[in-house]
Amino acid sequence: MDRAYVGMLGATHHHDDSTPHTRTRGAGRVQENGTEVTAAGIARLAGVGRAAVSNWRRRHADFPKPVGGTETSPSFALAEVEAWLRTQGKLAEVPLRERVWQQLAGHPEGPVTALVHVGCALLLIHDRPTVWLEIGAGSDARLAELLPAPLDQVLTPRFGVIRKRAVDTPTAAQLLPSAPLLRGAADLAAELGTRKTYEFLLGRHLDANPRQYTLTPTGLAALMADLAGPAPAVLDPACGTGALLRAVAAAQDTKAIKDQHLYGQDSAPEMAALTALRLALHTRAAVRTAAADTLRHDAYESLRADAVLCHPPFNERNWGHDELAYDPRWEYGFPARTESELAWVQHALARLKEGGIAVLLMPPAAASRRSGRRIRADLLRRGALRAVIALPPGAAPPYNLPLHLWVLRRPAVTAHPAQPEMLLADTGVFTADSRGGLDWQSVRTAVLDAWRPFDRTGTVPQQPGLSRSVPVIELLDDDVDLAPARHLPPPAAGGGAEQLASVRERLGETLRLTGDLTPPAADPRRPSRWPLTTIGELARGGALQLRTGGNGGHARVPVLTDHDVLAGTAPSGTLPESDEEPVLTEPGDVVVPVLGGGSIARVVDDATAGAALGRNLALLRPDPAALDPWFLAGFLRGTANNRQASSYASTATRLDVRRLQLPRLPLDQQRTYGERFRALAEFEEALRLAGRLGDQLVRGMYDGLTDGTVTPD
Repeated sequence: MDRAYVGMLGATHHHDDSTPHTRTRGAGRVQENGTEVTAAGIARLAGVGRAAVSNWRRRHADFPKPVGGTETSPSFALAEVEAWLRTQGKLAEVPLRERVWQQLAGHPEGPVTALVHVGCALLLIHDRPTVWLEIGAGSDARLAELLPAPLDQVLTPRFGVIRKRAVDTPTAAQLLPSAPLLRGAADLAAELGTRKTYEFLLGRHLDANPRQYTLTPTGLAALMADLAGPAPAVLDPACGTGALLRAVAAAQDTKAIKDQHLYGQDSAPEMAALTALRLALHTRAAVRTAAADTLRHDAYESLRADAVLCHPPFNERNWGHDELAYDPRWEYGFPARTESELAWVQHALARLKEGGIAVLLMPPAAASRRSGRRIRADLLRRGALRAVIALPPGAAPPYNLPLHLWVLRRPAVTAHPAQPEMLLADTGVFTADSRGGLDWQSVRTAVLDAWRPFDRTGTVPQQPGLSRSVPVIELLDDDVDLAPARHLPPPAAGGGAEQLASVRERLGETLRLTGDLTPPAADPRRPSRWPLTTIGELARGGALQLRTGGNGGHARVPVLTDHDVLAGTAPSGTLPESDEEPVLTEPGDVVVPVLGGGSIARVVDDATAGAALGRNLALLRPDPAALDPWFLAGFLRGTANNRQASSYASTATRLDVRRLQLPRLPLDQQRTYGERFRALAEFEEALRLAGRLGDQLVRGMYDGLTDGTVTPD
């Protein structure tokens, strides 16, 4: 349907510019002075840091004056900002996606209302593109007046009757302020498609407001959907932005599942609406979402789903303990006030059909708190709790904790005695050695390789340090402690004596190499004086391109993080999956961290090329005919150079890459310097490797001596 719409738009789409106080530029349409943009938005438009925007305001008397916001966080008219940036040569043309995003972020009713209106319009474009083209041909007032009726004709079949659905049909008065935004979103959908357009805008909003939402990372959502397996009816009783239900839709071949139904509920009405629209653009399954407190006002009391996936709120004291004492859902015991997570577990089981599966993300304390031991014991005795899987730290917020996945099945009423074993697994070995993210593919493989055979047979061979099927009788002690690490046999420390010998040999070779690479003593001489230029001037002159790290990418593309650059390690991060095009590195690129105040620059080699550029990184792509990359990277690392290009906030130092300086030297002289800088980088890498091997040897020796695999002699 998206392709058909793109074709029709290319042939017939046009705007009527008769509406007062509007203008059209390029592919987008903006109300004159109607959209406001913050300093952060200006920085994104110009591809610079926020410190640069602050400097422009101080140094340029003609910089646009604030039109809103507060004294500490002012906002500016987008049209005035665009004109100023273009006059200064800092902006050739605002990309359509940036223009639409700024319209959405500056919507008078707020970005959430704007996202709902955009989602409704995109769903109409997706389902009935010709209707949109017909009603969008006139003025904004005409568009707003004609839009509610066709929207209702699309929303009702998708989400049900109006009294029960989470997405109400907007009125003409509500839609009028959104008309320019809807036109811009339609133009963007002609380029990207309706689904990608909505994912881009929603993802940008979530990324811009990280404290307002607790998100389920894409890799974790996919793993939970894999554990649940194919299911015709799936419920998420704490759906948030719909990540888990979206993962279900992505993982399952809906053609093989007749009449698939996806149900969601969230206490926040805006979340229920956004989830419904997001899912409707991703799948043809029936979508039902409800806005209400799930534990107090369950919208699906009669539902018996094939699967329940849930990322519930953690450590909630006000979950309804006093009102729900006699609720029939507490089959396994009434949860204590401090055990809100066990209330969610029992709610999930109550909404399952017999044999249905539930996968819940849980805090690690829920597996061992004494206040929940009786409920845990009953879950084990009756065979409802089938697996507890410890995830590595960093899997989901709070990122400092190794969260758990609980996998449960609803026992049949006439069930035989519970199976005698449950699965315990710990994937902490896959903890990422960076702030970039986890190797979700390795985590997924390890978990599913243990769960799937266990689910078929009720037992699985143990893997030391990773997984084991434990007799339930072993767990039914006074504590009923289900923390996996306490029941798994440890792996061989340090890989055993043979592995330690190999590490020792590699360390010796590296230390010898370090000696060979040690730079010779420098001859004292008077400092050279060169004419200087800046990165900003070189970028404007075409000698290099300047790009900044993105906020989204593809799950299968490795991400080069700022920590990778600082530590000299391989790309190890992930970005939230979105349809925003990532910046991919190429050999010869120079990557610079912009936060933290360190004097670091890294030249991308063949092994690193192809990785996506992570956040808080700037990428410089030099023209080989004008700049040597090693010369560029070496001079960018100068301490004095970094100091003069840095600004200081209350909690961090930020580097304005455009202000970094380079000497103006012929290419042959650049290459002479570049060879010396390359040799220094090789010496630096040898030192890093020696340090890592030394740490590995010391840790392995301590572990080996204490567990008996290495003898003192």
